Amino acid sequence: MIGWLIIACEIGFWVFVLAGLLARYIFKKKKIGTLLLICTPIVDIILLIATVNNLKNGAVATTVHGISAIYIGVSVVFGHRMIKWADENFAYRFANGEKPIKKKKYGREHAKQERSGWYRHFVSWLIGGSILAVIILFINNPSQTKALLDTLELWSFILVIDFIVSFSYTLFPRKG
Repeated sequence: MIGWLIIACEIGFWVFVLAGLLARYIFKKKKIGTLLLICTPIVDIILLIATVNNLKNGAVATTVHGISAIYIGVSVVFGHRMIKWADENFAYRFANGEKPIKKKKYGREHAKQERSGWYRHFVSWLIGGSILAVIILFINNPSQTKALLDTLELWSFILVIDFIVSFSYTLFPRKG
């Protein structure tokens, strides 16, 4: 059930984004568009409540429960950036907006972008990891929440790999 809810929340996130952009640029209703874009965090709250409720009612945690915390951490940190990207591209394609600036793929600027991406990943890890830790402490049953701890360990390993890759561009920048 939680797996389907994660999928529904991801779809809901993009439905709010698309509805907000349509209202803003196609129907010229900027206030309604802004309101719809502001509503995107609602899907995160729904997912968090459902996950905690499911575990509190005795469900044994699975990797999918852990992914819900990852989803929330990533959505909080990267959500604004994804909405901004969609907004810029939508404005360019449908409202005669300015052409979005492409990211640099080489040199110091690319290395800076990679480090910035890792910092965002780290903050999302802090948020998602904190959610996992709070759920583990709240449930207070190690056998029931082992998968959550395993998910946090795997995500930590991925964060370390991301650090190595992201910061390698600082030492060995890509050539243009």
